[in-house]
Amino acid sequence: MARKDTAAVPVKGSRIMVIGGASLVGSATAEALLARGAAEVTIFDNLSFGGEGNIAHLRGDPRVKVVQGDIVKLHELLRATGGLDGIVHLAAYMTLNFDRDPWGGIDVNIRGVQNVLEACRANRVRKLIFSSSNAVYGYGPGVKGGLVEETPFHAAGAPPAAILYGASKIIGEQLCRDAHRKHGQDYIVLRYSTVYGERQHYRAANALYIVETHDAIRRGERPKVIGDGSETKHFVYVGDLARANCMALESTSTDIAVNTSGPRPVTTLELVTMVAELSGRPDLKPEMVEPDPGKVRLTSGGAFEIVHRAAKEAIGWEPEVEMREGLRRLLAWRDAAAPKPAG
Repeated sequence: MARKDTAAVPVKGSRIMVIGGASLVGSATAEALLARGAAEVTIFDNLSFGGEGNIAHLRGDPRVKVVQGDIVKLHELLRATGGLDGIVHLAAYMTLNFDRDPWGGIDVNIRGVQNVLEACRANRVRKLIFSSSNAVYGYGPGVKGGLVEETPFHAAGAPPAAILYGASKIIGEQLCRDAHRKHGQDYIVLRYSTVYGERQHYRAANALYIVETHDAIRRGERPKVIGDGSETKHFVYVGDLARANCMALESTSTDIAVNTSGPRPVTTLELVTMVAELSGRPDLKPEMVEPDPGKVRLTSGGAFEIVHRAAKEAIGWEPEVEMREGLRRLLAWRDAAAPKPAG
């Protein structure tokens, strides 16, 4: 693990850009940076997935700058990154987007990362935090047990879109390593497990278990569980990840990749049952259903845990929000944001 004092970028007083800043994690990260005293937070986003509502509450802060731009357009990045101390790079196509538009995903997740690194080099940005994913370990029967940073990629039996997404994150990580080797670019890769929390969207395949279950319960329907409910998922609360991004910037560590996962994994049956209980409808017992062959479905094929011990050692981070508490916050936000009945 490489360490050097110059790799630390204290958030207080610094100018930080969040690429993909109008996203779920991006908006939470911008909030966390401002709370830690950042001098300026630039939200760079092409707003292709909306996101205006995610950052509306931040626009009144004079330290916030919103730039509508696209990471596949290098000239836009070069113009926007001058004078920055650090960048948190979150913009990416996820699995469901890869399924709809694989070429777009390759452009954003690979060429986009290379453009961000080139902008860092050209404008001497001191440190980059790159959001990777536990998808670098793959999917299918080979994914089991404790997944640590050295666990290899497993692809057998996984949907093509999932393999493309995981492979694109592997390439993104290696582009960061290459930039460090060739140009001394400081960076930390954070391998997120499935993110959930306030301002949740419908674009993450595993997080759909939460929002679709909540939607069904609000309609008075029994929630559905695919298979027997024993499949493992590992989620992490969005606020914990926002804190990880800040701590990675401030850490003296560089040239590393670490897992950032929640306190513990859950089964899909546990997850759906918790959502029903927190929604006040424990009587709506889950219904076991067969998977829809027409939908992209991510499966590990067994029990696994994404081990976050290395993140504690490298940047001092560990998750704080338990799944039930995080779900309570998310469902309260969704209920508050739901349209009120007319009349």
